[in-house]
Amino acid sequence: MTEQSDAEPAAAAEKESTRELITSSVLSSSGGGGGGNDDATGAAGDADHTGKGAPEAREGSSGGSTASVVDMLMGKAAGRTLDFETMIRDTQIRVWKSLKEGYEYESIEDESDRYLRKNVLKHIEMAVMYVDLVGSTQMALEISPEKVAIIMSSFAQEMAYVIKQYNGYVLKFVGDAVIGYFVAEANQLLTADNAVNCARSMISVIRDGINPILDQYDYPELKAKIGIDSGQSIVVRYGSDAKTSHVDLIGPVMNIAAKIQNKAAANHVLIGSDVYDRLHPETKDMCSLMKWDKDEWSYRSRKSGGIYSVYEVSPIDARSDRQGHPQE
Repeated sequence: MTEQSDAEPAAAAEKESTRELITSSVLSSSGGGGGGNDDATGAAGDADHTGKGAPEAREGSSGGSTASVVDMLMGKAAGRTLDFETMIRDTQIRVWKSLKEGYEYESIEDESDRYLRKNVLKHIEMAVMYVDLVGSTQMALEISPEKVAIIMSSFAQEMAYVIKQYNGYVLKFVGDAVIGYFVAEANQLLTADNAVNCARSMISVIRDGINPILDQYDYPELKAKIGIDSGQSIVVRYGSDAKTSHVDLIGPVMNIAAKIQNKAAANHVLIGSDVYDRLHPETKDMCSLMKWDKDEWSYRSRKSGGIYSVYEVSPIDARSDRQGHPQE
């Protein structure tokens, strides 16, 4: 009993320290946190009864930090490269608002829909990514259905934002999974690097952006497993109406990407050989060949007929700046 009572204040102190670290980081980057954004400042000051305050937005942003980062991710701002620390901080702001204020994310799936409708029945070279939330069933047993819905929605939308940052499309949300794709219209090499760097950034956004906010509310931390493969997919339309009939992607690359993702461990990224072969040498250095037990992996290469090789991608070290940037 003594050990438990001693551990509780220690855990609370650690959590408070984490909250203060997040807040001080935001304040230092925003010149003291004054002015600039009355709404964000008010949210930080108007902490709820549990004493949990919001991470603050950067001073001088137009319409708030959340709006500015969404514009950046949607390609509306002048630059294409978003500072990684800013991406983490703005993730924290959105997740905090979602949990405390019921913040609703803007839909970003329409761009994919428009792209697919213009390319029905075409064979398109692309990298396909499956992102699956780990432990959602257990989460549903521990917290209320309303909070589960908010957390899962926040997870899916944050993953979609990262996909957009790396010049990808969000195909759809399926339960607790997100499916994205990266079109190789001009340069397949850049497409492969963008997909892999996107996946690595996703793990960091979960670890450093989403989980610190969930931890403040004693919610279980999130983890994801990601699989990527590359090849041709066919755009199909189910129905005759060019504007409203459902459009989707089919092909072997969709199936293999899903199978690869299923073999990944929590917070790990696996890629197929067709992705690995197109990577920049520096990105290849972050990958290691998976070694399977007998019959653990039996899928064969579409090119050679041999067992299809799968590689594990190293995560982004929290202290490293090797996350990679989206390439045009």
